[in-house]
Amino acid sequence: MEPIYVTGHRNPDTDSIVAAMAYASLRNALGDREYEAACLGPVSDETQLVLDYFGFQPPKRIHNMHTQVQDLEFDKPPILDTGVTVSRAWNEFQKYPTFASLPVAREDGTIYGILSRTDIASYHMTGIQSGILENVPLFNLLSVLEGRVLNDAGENIDAITGEVIIALPQAQENLLFHSPHSVVICGHQPDMIRRAMEMNVNCLVLCQAELPEELRHLETNTCVISTPLDAYRAARRMFQATPVGRICNTQNLVCFHLEDRVDHIKEQVLKFRHPSYPILDEHDRAVGILTRYHLLRPNRKKVVLVDHNEVAQSVPGLEEAEILEIIDHHRLADIQTNNPIYVRNEPVGSTNTIIAGMFQERGLMPSAKMAGMMAAAILADTVMFKSPTCTSRDIRMAERMARIANISLDELGKKIFSASTGHKSAEELLFSDYKEFHIAGHDLAVAQITCVDSPQMLERKEEFLALMKQKAQKEDFSLMILMLTDVLLEGTQIIYVGDNDTIEQAFSVTPRDNTAFLPKVMSRKKQVIPMLSALWG
Repeated sequence: MEPIYVTGHRNPDTDSIVAAMAYASLRNALGDREYEAACLGPVSDETQLVLDYFGFQPPKRIHNMHTQVQDLEFDKPPILDTGVTVSRAWNEFQKYPTFASLPVAREDGTIYGILSRTDIASYHMTGIQSGILENVPLFNLLSVLEGRVLNDAGENIDAITGEVIIALPQAQENLLFHSPHSVVICGHQPDMIRRAMEMNVNCLVLCQAELPEELRHLETNTCVISTPLDAYRAARRMFQATPVGRICNTQNLVCFHLEDRVDHIKEQVLKFRHPSYPILDEHDRAVGILTRYHLLRPNRKKVVLVDHNEVAQSVPGLEEAEILEIIDHHRLADIQTNNPIYVRNEPVGSTNTIIAGMFQERGLMPSAKMAGMMAAAILADTVMFKSPTCTSRDIRMAERMARIANISLDELGKKIFSASTGHKSAEELLFSDYKEFHIAGHDLAVAQITCVDSPQMLERKEEFLALMKQKAQKEDFSLMILMLTDVLLEGTQIIYVGDNDTIEQAFSVTPRDNTAFLPKVMSRKKQVIPMLSALWG
């Protein structure tokens, strides 16, 4: 069963992480067990504090939604060892008539070569024409002949080499063998058997016959084998005893790994035009075979987006994924889908408020720990109900979740916003809650740090500015803002890179040295982005 990833935005905050976990928990509890919470970036100290407090591990981190080789319905044939007989390989082809090739692997599972039906046919025709066996392991020969060794000399031989000759019962010399470097096939022919053993041929195969009693103790170096097959079948099967490692293709192999992107491997498939390609895992072990037909209808990854609906904030490769649902509380942005999907977008302060309501609608009570974590996420996203995005519904839902979890919202809020940020680098702080936007032809980024010590954070202004100038120049941003949102001051100190007039006109303040204080401004979504949209739009 392929997972359906539930993921928030890049540089996830507590609301984004908890929303993914809560929605996956809801769907799984209702019987849809394939939902899996995921995150797109490192977990912040604030979020980790919440996770630790309620005893949860961070969700799985994913880096992209590109369609990969592992998403294709590629062939998964048996992986053959290099020592397997051609006969057994052909039997595998007969079992799986749709497989064009079989991977051949070393003992440790790493790829050695690839075997096709054409390889077997070509070898078989060549073997019949030459009539020579070359160093075929005795075990392989006994396997294909369904045979057994009849004498002591045979027990001391491990491989068979020689020209294969069917010794006919006629007396003509030209129909008989002359060299000890022969593999002689005969039936119940005592004189022929004696001659072969006295000549010390490499191997004597008795078809539907036994070694005469008077010859059992004849001194010889010949390996004598008995088989229930007739001479015709024995002669043909001998050449099927060769190990596949000798006849498979090992030159110019083009292999793909499970993590390779489909759009990248298409170029190589068009370039090389091989009939099939081995697929390897992260340890270079063979796991399957890819043909160009597998590329026609790839299975796309499935994803549910929470706490965002903007391409720039979502997972790379989203355009290749199948979006199933969107649950959000932000403005509608630019994500497009091929089919109609379920979208739930409500003007509340936290995505977890919406998801808590979905628990209620489905008649399912979240666990005490999950409820506590959802309450923490609502507190974090509404800045302890001081954000202008906060609604009465957020407050009521947080209080309900707190009652289920048997916790105090005041104590939980103080614990969340007193999380230390002093030990973190300026880069970690800047990009811990960072979002990019495109508004009326302007590209910009707004980062936010919610704290209780904005004056202390402001002392690191030059560190922040240096990083912001570098980022703005690299991405060609019109504007980049860092919001230092102070819970105690109930306002935001901004540090910015960009045009002074833009800041002055958008927020009705007089900026100074790339900074300005915005009283009562607590929300990026409802107070900063709308102001810039109004100015530019």
